[in-house]
Amino acid sequence: MHLWEKGFMPNYWIWTEHGEIDDIGINQTGFNNCGEGGSGSGANVEECDMYDISWEDNSRRYHEMVFDSVGPEDPHVEAKNFFDLLEAAQKPLWEGCVHSQLSIAVRMLCIKAEGNQSQESFKQWATLIREIAPEGSAIPGDYYEAKKLVQKLGLKAIKIDCCSNNCMLYRKDDAALTSCKFCEAPRFKPISDGGCKSKRVPVRRMHYLPLIPRLRRLYVSMSSAPHMTWHIKNQRDDGVMTHPSHGEAWKSFDRIHSDFSLEPRNIRLGLCSDGFTPNIQFSKPYSCWPVIVIPYNLPPGMCMKDPYLFLTCLIPGPNNPKANIDVFLGPLIDELNELWNPGVLTYDIVEKKNFVLKAALMWTINDFPAYGMLSGWMTQGRLSCPICMEDTKSFTLSHRGKASWFDCHRRFLPTNHPYRRNKNDFRKNKIESEEAPTRLSGLEIWQRIKGLEKISDNGKWIKSREYGITHNWTKQSVFWELPYWKDNLVRHYLDVMHIEKNVLDNIMNTIMDIDRTKDNEKARLDLAELCKRPDLHLRHVGDNCWSKPKAAYTLTSEQQQDVYRWVQQLRFPDGYASNLARCRTTYKYMEASCRVKPVFQRLVFNHSQGS
Repeated sequence: MHLWEKGFMPNYWIWTEHGEIDDIGINQTGFNNCGEGGSGSGANVEECDMYDISWEDNSRRYHEMVFDSVGPEDPHVEAKNFFDLLEAAQKPLWEGCVHSQLSIAVRMLCIKAEGNQSQESFKQWATLIREIAPEGSAIPGDYYEAKKLVQKLGLKAIKIDCCSNNCMLYRKDDAALTSCKFCEAPRFKPISDGGCKSKRVPVRRMHYLPLIPRLRRLYVSMSSAPHMTWHIKNQRDDGVMTHPSHGEAWKSFDRIHSDFSLEPRNIRLGLCSDGFTPNIQFSKPYSCWPVIVIPYNLPPGMCMKDPYLFLTCLIPGPNNPKANIDVFLGPLIDELNELWNPGVLTYDIVEKKNFVLKAALMWTINDFPAYGMLSGWMTQGRLSCPICMEDTKSFTLSHRGKASWFDCHRRFLPTNHPYRRNKNDFRKNKIESEEAPTRLSGLEIWQRIKGLEKISDNGKWIKSREYGITHNWTKQSVFWELPYWKDNLVRHYLDVMHIEKNVLDNIMNTIMDIDRTKDNEKARLDLAELCKRPDLHLRHVGDNCWSKPKAAYTLTSEQQQDVYRWVQQLRFPDGYASNLARCRTTYKYMEASCRVKPVFQRLVFNHSQGS
């Protein structure tokens, strides 16, 4: 960069500051006389000969110097060990065998895990395989040998003890504690009579899979390394977004952190998390929360594939961690800070050079409840909207007693939109003249929350007096420990799949007019207070008796039969459509359910548009 900005030093012919020796003994005249067609004297010719010899020596040194700076390099120690392992592991177990030592070890460990076998059982059938195989085969003889071989790959999983109440992790300065420093809950289970005191079993334990080794692996594999600069080679400004790098959030980050964007191999990351029940067949509820990190440098056809979805944290249940999810994200935040500054030395197999790899977390992707857990803005109550915040126009329904955001959308319309002046089709006798609330920048949000407590400082959320009145902040999110987080244009995205599922759920329940419909008696009473819809108001038919008129958006029995027949003809892959008989119990058809995969949701919408 300094050469591009300032250029070379004038008259700097002999590079004495770069290793060249000033022993040529040539003046400017002699140099000129050695030019093309010069008629110099014999002395000058001798000087030219001496100059040619010295120039060849120096030129050779230049070639060596340039080759050292831009030529191939040996991998750093960790990458070299990895390559050595792969080279050794690619050798067949014996001549003509399709398995290598590494592949058979991985296969055996997978069988052990899936079959829940003991180490003794593993050793017995491993010994049997070795007896059957030709003499001299490199088949692991027991669990220890197989595990030791696989561990050389460097993709280890770290087990971290955690408080049973989600208050803290036993790591760093707290690694030696035997009870929680906040709630004093014991770290280990009590030792039973006759138990070995040297083996203490923790009450709870999380698993953490380090991110840095897997990001390094992206550059030592020819299947991924050539594609890691796709985002810089396929830029577009035509307004069509086919990859996150085409969005304004990515471009804004590049403008602010130009030093980071100058290295196209630096990685942009996304993070997502959601709870699930690993053992659905059991009635006892259990909520497990995986945290997955996605590298976005790869092209669209690769970055969302399973091999590039990196599981980093596995937060144990049985309860939802809620705001204390920050406690479990601590190890990941430490790695992200290291990846930002100073970075990690990585070997690029494409350019055959070592370079300092850096990475930045661009955003998170979650459903709405998880959004509140990660961002720190609680998504419950009257102030739950993270866009309007305290400038909300929500209100509480008189009969249902719930917060409602009905008709809050009109102020986001253009000022000349006819819906703003409509008094009949929205809230009755009301027009909308207010502007949409101003969206706060990352720096403005940081100024608001920098005085809030961190969960890691107290082990739990301490409710402030202003909560629910002037704001909905519950904590200072752990993501604000990242020095660049306030510069991100968008820090949290909502998962469209969850929104589609919830919207479809409510639509189907309402139009099918089943028990879970949103069109109930209390909704009709609130409707009478808020809207001009006399055809939908409840009608008094006698003492304490009311009739609910049928709405035009609900289906008749004949129309429902048509829907059921259509659904019965649909064919889905296994696991894509389930609970199809939940919408209605009076018929034995394969009826539509809203608890299906997005494929079914698209089919439902496409069918409704075409009919």
